[in-house]
Amino acid sequence: MYSEIVPHTITAAEIAAKNPVGIVLSGGPSSVYEAGSPDLDPGILELGVPVLGICYGFQVMAKQLGGEVANTGLREYGSTAVHLATADSTLLGDQPADQTTWMSHGDSVSKAPEGFEVLASSASTPVAAFASDERRLYGVQWHPEVKHSEFGQRVLENFLHRAAGIPADWNSDNVIAEQVERIRAQVGTARVICGLSGGVDSAVAAAIVHRAVGDQLTCIFVDHGLLRQDERRQVEEDYVASTGVRLVTVDAVDQFLDALAGVTDPEQKRKIIGREFIRSFEKAASDLVAEAASDGSPIEFLVQGTLYPDVVESGGGTGTANIKSHHNVGGLPEDLQFSLVEPLRTLFKDEVRAIGRELGLPEVIVSRQPFPGPGLGIRIVGEVTRDRLELLRKADAIARHELTAAGLDGEIWQCPVVLLADVRSVGVQGDGRTYGHPIVLRPVSSEDAMTADWTRLPYEVLARISTRITNEVAGVNRVVLDVTSKPPGTIEWE
Repeated sequence: MYSEIVPHTITAAEIAAKNPVGIVLSGGPSSVYEAGSPDLDPGILELGVPVLGICYGFQVMAKQLGGEVANTGLREYGSTAVHLATADSTLLGDQPADQTTWMSHGDSVSKAPEGFEVLASSASTPVAAFASDERRLYGVQWHPEVKHSEFGQRVLENFLHRAAGIPADWNSDNVIAEQVERIRAQVGTARVICGLSGGVDSAVAAAIVHRAVGDQLTCIFVDHGLLRQDERRQVEEDYVASTGVRLVTVDAVDQFLDALAGVTDPEQKRKIIGREFIRSFEKAASDLVAEAASDGSPIEFLVQGTLYPDVVESGGGTGTANIKSHHNVGGLPEDLQFSLVEPLRTLFKDEVRAIGRELGLPEVIVSRQPFPGPGLGIRIVGEVTRDRLELLRKADAIARHELTAAGLDGEIWQCPVVLLADVRSVGVQGDGRTYGHPIVLRPVSSEDAMTADWTRLPYEVLARISTRITNEVAGVNRVVLDVTSKPPGTIEWE
């Protein structure tokens, strides 16, 4: 199956020209009545192509098809119980009548369009799902694509296979083959560089490009001083040993910390880090060009491990909200000297891991917990300094060690450890008063980073982490637990 992400401004004629076998409508603000909110070319719903509306897309469908969307003042965010009106439907068949879903909406569909069957309801939403098999139009108010909707995967499978008649032939091998062909056509004989962080995204992106163009690729690892404990060694030894990719290490600690001095605004931090990344790549590329001056091979392309959630949260596409700029999307400078190669841009994290395994990458890399491109720079709430980085590195290492020792790595998506550097609290250690910083633990469960829930870690594990951090990390006298889901909070604090 082929999928494509397009902006809401696309017309019915443009969609028809792509010969789609199914359309999914999703994304948007909390209200279809909000000023400037994205709309949909009505002709798209008249193409005769199966359409699935999700959340905002569901409400847009209802409004355009003659149903009613009401602002009742009641909102549903997070875990929400729904009741199915029928056990036998194309979209919601083979599911229990009562189930837990993941909602994120303000307005609600109060009346289904004429000729549509109401499939489900919740306490605050009388029409939580509807369908017209005759018109091949379907919709749900909840987010079936996220882990916390119990039977969400089945909703998507039913739409794809029952409603749209799409065969279940998607696999990671097909994706790799398509990307390799596309990259070869894009790159030709030019040389390519890739910013390798050691995380799964850049590792898989580099591996795909390496399969496509081989020795035309050189990976660049920038040690910006915002890494976790022992990460430089892992990148320089573990990844290189497993792939054979050429790696050049750039020591840019002073460069990044000087640029971040005095900066506390999180968006400004992200943009500075993105800018300095590119400047580091440009310097490394310049050195590599000089090295290869004898053959005159230009370096024209930069590989990035950008995922679809990065694009969405950075406001990618017309009408999408900028939740936070990712350094590889919103943080890129306008005078970028490279053309981008982004083989993972339309994929989610679980798909990337599957592709990594297909490529033969070691499990220690493929299953590694996500770590943001800006590193610890956005896990320090306040100015980023050497002392604060060292403090946070020690606390983070302790938390990761205890989670691994407890066998919990497979149960959590990631556990950001955050330093509230501009906050101090009174404590007592030994016989004296302390005035130290709080450390926040943010364990979350997720599948794609678009939504997440806080992970219920055993109390004894939390107690060990807290005791070790307050005993072993000077300047910290309090450890707290973040129990916020996404939404309303994001996974990272900044």
